[in-house]
Amino acid sequence: MKIIKTDGFRRSMLFMPLLVLALAASGCGNSGSAAAVSPSAEPAATAEPAATAAPASPASPEADLSGVTLRIGQVGWSEWEEGFKAAGLLDTPYKLEFSVFQGGNLELEAIAADQLDFAITSEIPPIFASQAANQGNFNVIGVQRWNTLNQELVIPKGSKVTTVAELKGKRIAYVPNTTAQYFLVKMLEGAGLTWKDIEPVKLTTAEGLSALVGGKVDALASYGNSIIAARQNGATTLASAADILSGNFPVSANVKSIDDPVKHAAIADFLERLTRYYTWTQGNQEQWAEITAKNTNQKQAEVLDTLVNGDKQRPLALETISDQSIASQQDIADIFTDLGLLPDTVDVSTIWSHAFDDEITAIVKK
Repeated sequence: MKIIKTDGFRRSMLFMPLLVLALAASGCGNSGSAAAVSPSAEPAATAEPAATAAPASPASPEADLSGVTLRIGQVGWSEWEEGFKAAGLLDTPYKLEFSVFQGGNLELEAIAADQLDFAITSEIPPIFASQAANQGNFNVIGVQRWNTLNQELVIPKGSKVTTVAELKGKRIAYVPNTTAQYFLVKMLEGAGLTWKDIEPVKLTTAEGLSALVGGKVDALASYGNSIIAARQNGATTLASAADILSGNFPVSANVKSIDDPVKHAAIADFLERLTRYYTWTQGNQEQWAEITAKNTNQKQAEVLDTLVNGDKQRPLALETISDQSIASQQDIADIFTDLGLLPDTVDVSTIWSHAFDDEITAIVKK
């Protein structure tokens, strides 16, 4: 398998010399300036809609995958590429092309443009992406369960704000169409405020971090490495979304890739390797913390602490589609509709597909 490194991600990390940790580690269109390409070899359920049945005809185990290039999206940094390398999982019978994005919304934009085959995002990006032409050219085929740590509303060093209610009339940066926007809405509601009571500022994770540290906004709703970097620059946590978010991260795939028997087989193989990667990181936390720290300019001890606490809260795991996971996303969509952030009521069940149920069931039973 041939691995070609590009310096796109490094350039994006140099976008803010002070804050190399700006990109998110969790998750969000075009893969042009939004991604660096490295070709190689949430809330309580209130309803139970039925998922769309869109079974494809998977290729047989003997299918020739050598002509397949699977285009994989990652958020924040080259996590899967580095993790697969460390765990010895890059020996795929197909070619892998990894791209790094600043958020799941951008990954789904890339899928809509048929520039990506696979991505895992938070629950929010698929809701907005489904409003695009051809319903975004994607389906949700499964769920990654993961911890909800480092999803926070933070205030800059020296801020005199002590409660969310005190943010009324203040400028708050957030990452649009992501968990950051959703949990900010929920935090405001909990403080007796509405979206109209603040001055929301749409920014990327990197831009939001820069604005917070530079004193251009009064608070930042973000996630992953941008929150870690904010704290390293003196920011403090005003409110955490750990208990607001469901921990569901929809697994999305390009509809064309789902329907193509050979690419379908390649995606199934990648999902199986992804679960082995999960197992490897859980069994090699110190080694994975060292790799992560090196690639994200964090302190190894802090990364290890995040890994340990994250696994305690909710270990990484792949799951098949359930009524509860669809209902969780539907609740979020309804809240955004009520806020006027969506043009009309969205039935999220139409973007979920059972096409990989058999494969995922077999994978998790291993």
